[in-house]
Amino acid sequence: MRRREFLALVGSAALMPRTAALAESPVRRVGMLMPFAEHDPEALIRVAAFSQKLQELGWVVGRNIRLVARWSESDADHTRKSATELAAAAPDVILAAGAPALIAIARETKRVPIVFVAVPDPVGQGLVAGLARPGGNATGFANLDLPVDGKWLELLNAVAPAVTRVLLLFNPDAAADGGSRFLRLLGEAAGPLRLQSIAGPARNREEIARVIEAFAQEPRGGLLVLPDNLINANRESIVALAEEHRFPAIYPSRAFVAAGGLLSYGVDVLDMYRGAATYIDRILRGAKPGDLPVQQPTRFELAINLKAARALGLSVPSSLLARADEVIE
Repeated sequence: MRRREFLALVGSAALMPRTAALAESPVRRVGMLMPFAEHDPEALIRVAAFSQKLQELGWVVGRNIRLVARWSESDADHTRKSATELAAAAPDVILAAGAPALIAIARETKRVPIVFVAVPDPVGQGLVAGLARPGGNATGFANLDLPVDGKWLELLNAVAPAVTRVLLLFNPDAAADGGSRFLRLLGEAAGPLRLQSIAGPARNREEIARVIEAFAQEPRGGLLVLPDNLINANRESIVALAEEHRFPAIYPSRAFVAAGGLLSYGVDVLDMYRGAATYIDRILRGAKPGDLPVQQPTRFELAINLKAARALGLSVPSSLLARADEVIE
């Protein structure tokens, strides 16, 4: 959905910027802590899918529900400040997108129900007690099924068999155990494919560039990008760096492929946001978040950019094209 359609759906009054404007509101209020710039097209698409599902469930923005949004991009200080503001607004329930948003808002309130999306390992990060019975005031939708780790490398190997070294780009501050679990699993998956996996921790835009530049000093390299708010916020610069150094790369979502990246395999993000709307509906009708199980991903999307493949001199196997959910010419 385009930005114009999104604005038509939620209306200019739906995303209330200030707490005071909500003080006398008779409608239910849903807070949103979003790791995007406010006008990022990806943010608009996700909020539109979320709002549409709420409407299907009987919650019409501007009529019986109001969205209270805070936009924090990938800056940790901004995320904490936005979480403080959002908690002070005392919404009926909060949508937290990504692990940093969930961590920040969980520190601010133990009372307001929280539904999260796109949190890779909520149990491993100590954010919920368990998947079946999360307990506390938070539940939601994880965005990484650990067996997918090997799938990423298999897909990259199928498209770019000449690659022998793979840089694993990730944000250690957003992953359980600093990312050690993911790195171990990816390393195990790389062995049978005769790939050398190299950790590429990066905490900001400058570190992302430095890590990629250093990796580029050796030949036959490829790039595997792990999902994270920081990574997503810098998707265009990451894709540009991969293109500059002629790295075949696999990304965690189609947003990277739409930005010019080679291929992506990851969770259906919009499906997660629609799922979050169903949980928020249940909470607004009386359910306790601690009783709602954390959902693991069930739908994955494969996207391929043939233009990027041609620029790299790669031929995508027809069997892979037949499996793709989206092919960009």
